[in-house]
Amino acid sequence: MNFSDFYKNKIILVCGGTGSIGSEIVSQLLNYEPKTIRILSNSENELWETSLRFKEHRDKIRFLLGDIRDFERVKRIVKDVDYVFNAAAVKHVPFSEYNPMEAINVNINGLENIIEACFFYNVKKLIHISTDKAVSPTCVMGATKMLGERLCAARDAAKGSNISTISCVRFGNVLGSRGSIIPLIEEQLRTGNFVTLTDEKMERFIMSISDAAKLVLKSMILAQGGELFVLKMPIVYIKDLLEVLIEILAPKYGKDPKSIEIKKIGSRLGEKLYEELISPIELEYCFESDDMYVIFPHGNGVGSLLYTTKNVLRNKNLSKYTKLEITELSSLKWERLSKDKIKELLNKLDLT
Repeated sequence: MNFSDFYKNKIILVCGGTGSIGSEIVSQLLNYEPKTIRILSNSENELWETSLRFKEHRDKIRFLLGDIRDFERVKRIVKDVDYVFNAAAVKHVPFSEYNPMEAINVNINGLENIIEACFFYNVKKLIHISTDKAVSPTCVMGATKMLGERLCAARDAAKGSNISTISCVRFGNVLGSRGSIIPLIEEQLRTGNFVTLTDEKMERFIMSISDAAKLVLKSMILAQGGELFVLKMPIVYIKDLLEVLIEILAPKYGKDPKSIEIKKIGSRLGEKLYEELISPIELEYCFESDDMYVIFPHGNGVGSLLYTTKNVLRNKNLSKYTKLEITELSSLKWERLSKDKIKELLNKLDLT
């Protein structure tokens, strides 16, 4: 797969391009000689900080202040763009629980604004970033992400003669991203002698920022419309991850790892003990390659395309995949990484 041939001399928009994932997408895109990268953010300060990070590439990057909830602003920014990545979202579970309408306005209505603008200007492809919390959601954020995935599939299926294609990428927990567990634990170790754990049984699929961004760029190339791409990821018990982080990080702040207490605080509102990557319904339409799962679009045949294993075969990318033959894909059914493997992964990713 030649990334340079695909992205070279293209105009690319990254919504939410100042966040952990968005800025890494920008960083990797710069390796492939795009004509211009437009970064959209609703935070003036984050745009400024991102402009400093990419100061050597200011000839290729446009820093645009705006909000995906503002359709007219989105429409102006999308004009003449070839590809759009949407990494803009309300992503924190507790904030979404207490501010549900804001999560709806950004994660659903804002996404619809981007889709409509892409259709208006015939953007070639849109990739929307989702989360494993969209599978059997138990929280507001997960529910909005599930509806966002359905919105993308429905709008792609009903686009008529429009050339734009819309697909999604579904992430697990992204290690090292803002608001994720590693920065939190490091701050707790820096300022005190304890770390917090919600539940000893809590487990998560994990991935690095770099791997997440690479998956997004690869999915843009592969997308034919309506697919949902999912990276194959390892699983960890959060308690094991905490204990490894304590072992590695406590000495950094002059503390004995054995003196650090793990305080149990209980699960947060809407939080699951385990996650699912793919729902049982989706497994019927799911294929796999060496590094990812691909869920092809499906529906009830009323107002949307009906995809079955038979007519999925028409997709010209199918030769790259093998039909997935399992009945469940959740963290409960997979082997968890040992502490030694977690330590190896953190060292490899230079996250500590």
